[in-house]
Amino acid sequence: MGEFRPVPDVLAYLAGSWHVERSVRDRAGGDEGRFDGITRFSPLKRSGLLHEESGTFVWLGVARPAERTLRFLPGPTPGTADVRFADGRPFHDLDLTSGRHVADHPCSADLYRGEFTVRDADHWRTVWRVAGPAKDLLLTTDYARVG
Repeated sequence: MGEFRPVPDVLAYLAGSWHVERSVRDRAGGDEGRFDGITRFSPLKRSGLLHEESGTFVWLGVARPAERTLRFLPGPTPGTADVRFADGRPFHDLDLTSGRHVADHPCSADLYRGEFTVRDADHWRTVWRVAGPAKDLLLTTDYARVG
């Protein structure tokens, strides 16, 4: 993808509901899974957004409900975000002022590297590559604004 859409304020851009389609591929074993659901970015009381994702994850033919919660807080510079897990631990930074951002998150001996790209006002994508002794995964998520 060569064209990215700059986003002057990531929190304003993300606010609202998004349909989510995620493919998960185990590059070591070849297994593949899929998540389909909704992500809602709603205002937090003080500032920032609460990210609540829920849907169905299918792995090895078995469908299960899945959900996660993150907090997107204002970042160190205007228009950026500091992404945190629900318990407050740091996850990654997010700066989409150029329309594209790469972030790393070390997790034990594994490294998560995320690439975020904005396609247009209503579509964005994340690609996480997870590599290390315990994992070799590729997670590609497409978001489409609802409504």
